[in-house]
Amino acid sequence: MGDSPDTVSQTQRSADSAPTPAPSAAGADEEEPQLLKQAQNPQVGPPPLSPKPDAPTTPTRAGQSSPTVLLVHEPTIPLLNPNRKPALDNLSYLESASMMSGTFESLSGLGEDGSSVGSDSEINGLTIKRTDKYGFLGGNQYSEGGDKDVRVEVARQREMKWLDMFCHWDKWVKHRFMKVKLRCRKGIPSSLRAKAWQLLSNSQELLEANPGKFDELERAPGEAKWLDIIEKDLHRQFPFHEMFAARGGHGQQDLYRILKAYTVYRPDEGYCQAQAPVAAVLLMHMPAEQAFWCLVQICEKYLPGYYSAGLEAIQLDGEIFFSLLRRTCPMAYRHLKKFKIDPILYMTEWFMCIFSRTLPWSCVLRVWDMFFCEGVKIVFRVGLVLLRQMLGAVDKLRELQGMYETMERLRNISPDSIREDVLVQEVITLPVTEALIERECSIQVRKWRESRGELMHQPGRRLHGTRAIFEHKRRAASISSGGSLSFLGSSGFCTPSFQDKHKGSRKEMEVNGTKDLQKQSKTTKMGWLCMVLNIG
Repeated sequence: MGDSPDTVSQTQRSADSAPTPAPSAAGADEEEPQLLKQAQNPQVGPPPLSPKPDAPTTPTRAGQSSPTVLLVHEPTIPLLNPNRKPALDNLSYLESASMMSGTFESLSGLGEDGSSVGSDSEINGLTIKRTDKYGFLGGNQYSEGGDKDVRVEVARQREMKWLDMFCHWDKWVKHRFMKVKLRCRKGIPSSLRAKAWQLLSNSQELLEANPGKFDELERAPGEAKWLDIIEKDLHRQFPFHEMFAARGGHGQQDLYRILKAYTVYRPDEGYCQAQAPVAAVLLMHMPAEQAFWCLVQICEKYLPGYYSAGLEAIQLDGEIFFSLLRRTCPMAYRHLKKFKIDPILYMTEWFMCIFSRTLPWSCVLRVWDMFFCEGVKIVFRVGLVLLRQMLGAVDKLRELQGMYETMERLRNISPDSIREDVLVQEVITLPVTEALIERECSIQVRKWRESRGELMHQPGRRLHGTRAIFEHKRRAASISSGGSLSFLGSSGFCTPSFQDKHKGSRKEMEVNGTKDLQKQSKTTKMGWLCMVLNIG
C-alpha cells in the first residue's frame, strides 16, 4: 500500500524539496534492497535533504560501537525478506533512512536554529528503535548499557518491599523513615519510580485534593509572554530523547501543558527556563497531571524561590555552597577563589535543573531518588562531590591553569569520568547535614541583609525532604482541626520562653472568665497556623 497524501505532504514540508513518488504495495519489496544498497554506500544514495548540504554525522562516543538498529514494520507494509543480509554499517543505514525522510538533522544533532526536526522514532512508515534503556537516541546522556544488571530475583524482592511500603506509606514515614531512606539510596525500582516520587514528595495527596484542577489550569488562556517563551524552549529539552525528539510530538505537547499550567497556577512566579528540564524528567516517568503536581512540590517545598524573578534563592544557596566547599574540599575552594570564579557561574544549572543536564542518566535517576527523600542537602552534596572529583587533587589542578580552563571543565563534565556507584557512595558519606546547611544559611542571610538589603523570598520555607513534608502536613492538619498544640513544644516550634509567658497569661484568663480564654486560644491557634503555613 502506498503512502497517504498526508504522509507525502509531511515529507515535503520537512525536506523542503520536490516530493518523492509513493511506492506501490507490489513494489515495496523491491525498494527495500535499494535502501540497503544506499545504506552500504551512502554516496550512491540521494543527496541530503537538510538545509545544509554537508550535514554532520551522528555523534557517538569515542571508541564505542553503534548499537543495533531494530526495524519494526507497520501492519500495512509487507515484512522484509527474513533471509536478507543486514546492512554492514547500522549507522550508515540510519543516516540514509533519515535523509530519505528529511529527518537527518534530528538524528545527527540540531538544526541551524538549534531546533529538532521531524520525528526520530518514525521514518517513512518504519519505526526505528535506536535507543538505550532510558529512551535516549544519542547525546552525552546516551548509555551503552554497561551498567551492572540486577538479578531478576533481587529486582522482584525490591519491588515487593516497595509495594508493601506503598500500602502503609504514612506508617513507614512516621515510624521507619530510616528504612525508607536506605531503600531510596539503594535506588528505587524503575517500574515503581513514578509512584515512589509522588509519595515521597506528597504530590499524590495534592493531586487527590485538587480533582480537575489541572484541566482547569490547562483551559485557562494564560499570559501571552510566558506562552511564547515556553513554546520556544520546548525543542531544547532533551532533543536526543525519543519522547521529545519530534517537533510537536506528544512529549513536547505534554511539556507545554505542564509549563503553561504552572504559569496560571502561580502567576506571580510565571515561567523560568530551568523548570522545563525538571518537568521533562518527570514526564519521562508519569502522566502530565501527576508530573504537574510533582513539579509544584519541587518549586514550592524543595526549592522555593529558585524559579522566581531575581533568582535570589539560587544566589543565596551559591554563597552557602561556597562556604561548605571550604569545609569539605579546601583545595578546590582555594583554586576557585584564586581565579575569582563565582559559584553562580557553574552551579546554577546544576542546582536549578537538579543535575538532569549534567550527569549520566543512571546517576541522574539515583540523585533524584535521594533528592525526593532527603531534600536539597542531596543537591549540595552532589555538587560538592563533583568539585572534589574535578578540583580536589594537585595533578588535576595542573591541567587547569586559568579561569577559562576551569570553567570549561566545570561546564563540560565528561560522563565517562563519573561512576554511578562511586558518586552515590561519596554523596551518602559526605558530612553535610540539614543542620549545617541551615546554620550556613542563617549566616549568609545576615551577610546578604548587611550588604544588599532585605531578601524578597523566605529561606525558612524550604522543607528538607519527605520527613519534613510529612511533619509539616501533620502540624497543619492538627491546627486546622482545632487539636492540641502541645506537640509543637517537642518539635522545636514552641520555645520555653513562649510557654512560660503564655502559661501565666492563661492562668489569668481562667480567673477572668472562660470566654476570654476561648478568644485567646483561638487567636493563638490562628497565629500558629499563619506561621506554619508561611502566610502571615
